[in-house]
Amino acid sequence: MASVLNVKESKASERTIVVGGFPVDLLSARSLVLLVKSYFQDIKNEGGEVEDVIYPTRTKGIAYVIFKEKKVAENVIRQKKHQLAGQVGGVGFQVSRFGVEVFSSVNAVLDLSVFRSQVILQNLVTDLKKKIPTLSFSPLKPNGRISVEGSFLDIKELKECLLLKARFLLDKTSNFTSEGGKWNRQSPQRNLQKSHKSLESLRALVPETARSREMLVLDTDIFLYLKQKCEFYKSTLKKFHVLSQEREDGGITTICLEPVCSQPNATKRVKELIEKQSCALHLKLRKETFILEGRENREKREIEQACKQLSSRYPEVLINFHMTHVDIIGSSSDTYLFKKEVMKLIGEKVS
Repeated sequence: MASVLNVKESKASERTIVVGGFPVDLLSARSLVLLVKSYFQDIKNEGGEVEDVIYPTRTKGIAYVIFKEKKVAENVIRQKKHQLAGQVGGVGFQVSRFGVEVFSSVNAVLDLSVFRSQVILQNLVTDLKKKIPTLSFSPLKPNGRISVEGSFLDIKELKECLLLKARFLLDKTSNFTSEGGKWNRQSPQRNLQKSHKSLESLRALVPETARSREMLVLDTDIFLYLKQKCEFYKSTLKKFHVLSQEREDGGITTICLEPVCSQPNATKRVKELIEKQSCALHLKLRKETFILEGRENREKREIEQACKQLSSRYPEVLINFHMTHVDIIGSSSDTYLFKKEVMKLIGEKVS
């Protein structure tokens, strides 16, 4: 079986596609490989002879499919919709060129406690699992926090579901408040105060600027690259006289855009431009990671020093230092070469 590294260093990359969004919890790795291979060899799906399927990989739910012919890979990529049948009953998944689906797996920690006075949190989680079955949820903690893992698009859909839920509850609370007696005839004043408190909690989830202006959601890694390595972000805000408020929540960054002056459709135009640029970066960028956990302090310092030493030679590479790891974000070639050189500097074998 081929490895991802062998694909990266050979012409096989032209015949390789990245597949994500599988229902990984429903099937074993072996069953999933057989199902994927069968799907892509079916001529009805624009498929052809499959040379290899690489799965599992280091990213949950992501597989690499290598075809015998380059044109088959191109035909599959051109097809917009893909669905697995059989055991999983028509579950859709995403396909892209090798090396372009960089941030396919995102981890996020959600605080659902703001919904506690309005809904049963476990029921809310159950509904979310049904709506987005490709996401992986951790057990719900007593404080209302829950960890979620999945593709960036699935995490984005989850965020939008929660925002819609918050808006619905805001409207519902407002209606109850205005109707007075229908809320609770026995203790209207107490429940009115409670409803106001719930209303304020939900407003914290849906910022005023997000409701009255424009809001967009980006992968945090892409946003940081856009902000720190591209002049586009700041220059676009300045050109259209728009202010931005940014909030990071796990692997997701929410940007609220608010106009400084009354220029028509300024925030809408800025949102469109940023989304277009972020999509372009999503196709271009790749992320490599140095894990620091389990290493001695000396090793951690060597990695940090090597990254800083090479940063001037790779101005298009973004280096993000964290307590547990170091992220290297840039084009496929830059990140690969950067990591390779760091490993040489710290005396590690390049596999």
